[in-house]
Amino acid sequence: MTDQIAQIRITLDDIKPAIWRRVELPISNSLKTLHLAIQAVMLFENYHLFRFDDDYQDPPTREAGNLRLAKLIERGIATFTYTYDFGDDWRHSIVIEEVRPANPAIDYPRFVDGARHAPPEDVGGPPGFEEFLEAMAKPRHPEHKSVLQWYGRPFDPEDIGSHEIRARMAKLAKRRASGKAAHTINMAR
Repeated sequence: MTDQIAQIRITLDDIKPAIWRRVELPISNSLKTLHLAIQAVMLFENYHLFRFDDDYQDPPTREAGNLRLAKLIERGIATFTYTYDFGDDWRHSIVIEEVRPANPAIDYPRFVDGARHAPPEDVGGPPGFEEFLEAMAKPRHPEHKSVLQWYGRPFDPEDIGSHEIRARMAKLAKRRASGKAAHTINMAR
């Protein structure tokens, strides 16, 4: 039997214009693997705690390693939230857009598309990210030099980093193929 995959859209809440990604994961994967995929496509470093929540379940889906996407789909859950870094409070809206047969020629999980560069770790949540973007964009901004030094390089909010995202997802797919997807992968640049 061919594995089924879920096409999932991940949108970072409270940021305009929208920062979003679309990924494909086998429905047999756990929410822990979805967490690792989100870390990969948002170029986060997996430094902080995370949580999944939905409106259909009490308590929230915090045991990510024990809950499979197939179980959510079976329960009719197509939308839920993912929060990463409770200090910066990065909330993401997760939408399971479609379930279909996997293509045996493709390694999953897989990055499909997206828009805009996600915020760097520890930037201070949505308000801090806005300040970071403003300081980066204006060379005469009083904080420009310090944010450039803190981040370590220029930041292009339009460049989502497709090459790095694909490399990170390839690592995750390789670990999944070897049966180790539930383990933390090295997200280092």
